[in-house]
Amino acid sequence: MSAADAPVLAGIHHLKLPVTDLARSLEWYRSRLGYQVQIEFVEQGTLMGYALAHPAGGPDLALRLDQERARAAAGFDYFAIGVADKAAMELLARRLDELGQAHAGVHRASMGWILPEVLDPDGHTLRFYTMEHHTDVAPGEVRTIRDPRETAERLEREEAGHA
Repeated sequence: MSAADAPVLAGIHHLKLPVTDLARSLEWYRSRLGYQVQIEFVEQGTLMGYALAHPAGGPDLALRLDQERARAAAGFDYFAIGVADKAAMELLARRLDELGQAHAGVHRASMGWILPEVLDPDGHTLRFYTMEHHTDVAPGEVRTIRDPRETAERLEREEAGHA
């Protein structure tokens, strides 16, 4: 399919996560990332979910009460949330540190910088990735990145040695 034939898409509308405890997950996403409730979903008298909005440009997020799926999704990183640049990523890491939230720190990744291994209360693995890139891929170009973690770690060590 050519670019001219591709359907017009407008980005991510929202992300939806299954959770085992709505109140606990809501508090986590509020306190760690600043999300705010926009809509409550009540089905047959039971609160089943929230639609959350982010006041500073983060993607909309839905939390859906579904214990079985929440347990099955634990440990996998389904998406990465964009952060403007490395400086903003470092601020986020410090905020998480202040809240006692474990993470793997800010590191060089294949295209930009990453803050991985942030676990929500259900064990969903969140990753934050900078929209600012240190490596660009031209339109139509396919770049092959071999051993991405090892390559990024090597480049990070080399940069630190030159500092």
